[in-house]
Amino acid sequence: MGESRYMRLGRSSVRFDEPVSIISSASVVGTKEGEGPLGLLFDMVGEDDTFGCNTWEEAESSLQKDAVYLALKKANLKPEDINLLFAGDLLGQSIATSFGLAVYGIPLLGVYGACSTCGESLALGAMSIAAEYADRAVCVTSSHFASAEKEFRYPLGYGNQRPLAASWTVTGSGAFVLGSGKTVTGSSRALIRGVTIGIITDYGIKDSMNMGAAMAPAAASTIARHFAEWGTTPGDYDKIITGDLGTVGQTALFELLKKEGYDISDRHMDCGIEIYDAGTQDTHAGGSGCGCSAVTLSAYILKQLEDYDKDSGKGWRKVLFVPTGALLSKTSFNEGKTIPGIAHALVIESNIA
Repeated sequence: MGESRYMRLGRSSVRFDEPVSIISSASVVGTKEGEGPLGLLFDMVGEDDTFGCNTWEEAESSLQKDAVYLALKKANLKPEDINLLFAGDLLGQSIATSFGLAVYGIPLLGVYGACSTCGESLALGAMSIAAEYADRAVCVTSSHFASAEKEFRYPLGYGNQRPLAASWTVTGSGAFVLGSGKTVTGSSRALIRGVTIGIITDYGIKDSMNMGAAMAPAAASTIARHFAEWGTTPGDYDKIITGDLGTVGQTALFELLKKEGYDISDRHMDCGIEIYDAGTQDTHAGGSGCGCSAVTLSAYILKQLEDYDKDSGKGWRKVLFVPTGALLSKTSFNEGKTIPGIAHALVIESNIA
């Protein structure tokens, strides 16, 4: 192994001397997501949310299988070209992942960070490549509205009422092919410059219908630590993008960061707010789920980075991507436990000089 290709910054951050390339990506979503503002940008929209399967869980497995297939096809790669697969979902024992991806035969590291799993999988994949443990990796996550409702709340047939603070679990899967400089033969979609790993943060929230409030403290913690460890400020990023705080969590995030001396209100974007039309789609506080940040990153955020032009001001040069997760289960909720949160941050840049 040659000289180090990464540098530790503080306790929880790593900056890569040579960036890790996002070679390709793909997004597969359900009907509701296809009807939203980003609908035309997704690679594949299902005709219905069963995706031709018999159960909601099988449908979510199909989402992951299709997303990985499309991402590999775009990169002109085969499963045997991939060293590591980082994947996860919201279901017990990560069954959407295990049943959906077994067909590829890629060495698997299953991950779970609730709705932050997209950030966790990308961080682990990028660090593995930067440390030269892998030449190429695939990172994929998914969620499905119906399977998540059954897993965490109530079966759809129960017809429970949703409070306005509730978010709508995105039916979707996003897959990303990562590579080192020596394995990228053409242009890549964007570059991962480094990561800041989240710390479990618990403000005592117990309302499982208000995920935004539970996750906002974790997002604030990670973003503030990132600024301190990297020596940056909000102005160094065109966008600071959280995963699925929704409208309630966004307000809490702004307040918490202002107490730390940071105002991100002029450049913040939340994937859960962007993916649905609040005026026409009944999703209350916005979107959530592992698939929310993943499909938004693939379909929209990376496109903005690809379109960057410093002369015209089009697109974005650099973003801080911060998927957020609420670390609860049916068991912990029923036993009266609080809802801890976590958030992982990635610095993603345009590969256009």
